[in-house]
Amino acid sequence: MSRSKPPLPLTPAVFHILLALFSKERHGYDIMQQVKADSGGVVKMGPGTLYGSLDRMIEAGLVAKGNTQDPRRIFYRLTGLGEATLRAETERLSRLARVARRQLGSA
Repeated sequence: MSRSKPPLPLTPAVFHILLALFSKERHGYDIMQQVKADSGGVVKMGPGTLYGSLDRMIEAGLVAKGNTQDPRRIFYRLTGLGEATLRAETERLSRLARVARRQLGSA
């Protein structure tokens, strides 16, 4: 992922993490719980997937570390690039869903 324009489509893990961070800073366990809630329990993200994705997202400029006062809980926050990427991916998925509905005859 480049710092200027991350490639779309995003992986499901990255999309769910960005979505979980949209409303507020969260620590790792809170992100996992929010992903589970957002997906209706369908997506259950483990720590390996979460922290590996977060490391790559930090490197790409999508996410930054936030409040680090408690060393047991590192908080993460969405960056401007992360928010723009989330919005672009959401729009891409919406367009794709519209095409699929039209072709399936249920628009």
